[in-house]
Amino acid sequence: METSTRANPLLLSILAGFLLVSSCLALSIEKPRAAAAAGLSLDLSEYGDQVTRRAADPDLAGYLGVFFLGADPYVYFYLSNGNNPTSFKALNKGSPVMKPTKGTGGVRDPSIIRGGGDDASKKWYIIGTDLNIGKTTWDASQRTGSKGIFVWESTDLVNWVNERLVTVEDSTAGMVWAPEAIWDPAKKQYLVHWASKFYPTSDARHTGNPSNIRIRYAYTSDFKTFSTPQTLIDKSPTNIIDLDILPLNGTNGQSFLRFMKDETKKTVFVEVSTTGLFGTWTRPGGDSATIQSGVEGPAAYLDNLNPGKVHLLLDFYGGDGYRPYESTNPQSNSGWTASSRSGFPANLRHGSVLPISQGLYDALNKKWG
Repeated sequence: METSTRANPLLLSILAGFLLVSSCLALSIEKPRAAAAAGLSLDLSEYGDQVTRRAADPDLAGYLGVFFLGADPYVYFYLSNGNNPTSFKALNKGSPVMKPTKGTGGVRDPSIIRGGGDDASKKWYIIGTDLNIGKTTWDASQRTGSKGIFVWESTDLVNWVNERLVTVEDSTAGMVWAPEAIWDPAKKQYLVHWASKFYPTSDARHTGNPSNIRIRYAYTSDFKTFSTPQTLIDKSPTNIIDLDILPLNGTNGQSFLRFMKDETKKTVFVEVSTTGLFGTWTRPGGDSATIQSGVEGPAAYLDNLNPGKVHLLLDFYGGDGYRPYESTNPQSNSGWTASSRSGFPANLRHGSVLPISQGLYDALNKKWG
């Protein structure tokens, strides 16, 4: 009787393996059931073969938005109400956090940039257009406007230092508008881009007819020195401005969306690349497909809790400023729907939104709340 009741080691090993496989199989069945019950989509096909959904980051606790207001050319901070991507409150009692002391004394189109490479989670930048329209005209600002971009930097999102105005274009450019930047993992530098139009060298006073507006770019490691600018997007004779690039965190780090404004037709549309920043870009739906008309300044950001969703702010410049939109199929020009505006402030103008951690959220609340 004693030998018949003693466990056989081989038998125990086989039994343990069977139990492990069974539990994993049960778990794999229950997860989709739970997701379906919660109303979540597990379909990855909408992003194509090269793109996968980003795993939700449990440390992300909210969003920081930087904007200018109406015709007021300063940088204002807005903090989301928790992880609600379209509900924001003004920081600093509604007063600007940054007022330029250089250039025209005004900054528009502020863009907040997360540090990349060695700067990841250690440094952030805000850049913007050097333009105070109250001191000039729209015609003059495009003929003889600023050739530089404003830059501020921070190591904690609270203290912003080293304001500077850095020239990025030569004398043939009429202006430098709506600068933004993105960390290029292939180059291991920041790709900075902006919109400019150009005049012949023979037209030193820029009184004649310029080129169409195109998107230019340069690389930098510190937002102090920049490479020689080159053209990134030229859709001549169409005028293109307000480029915003969103990485989709694909399997190979090569998947991006880029939103831009057709300044000629006053529409915003999206293009898609799964082959890198300098890969093949396609416009879903064809050359006439658009997300919205009568808008500018697209600002896109990923949802902290639903990785398959992208939020897009569109500036109704002839109306009440930014309005939020959203899509779970962001690599399309169709299907974008208006989000709830119950907690979204009015009169926010062309800016950007950055998902942030709990620690950064608390620090911003403590400093500016």
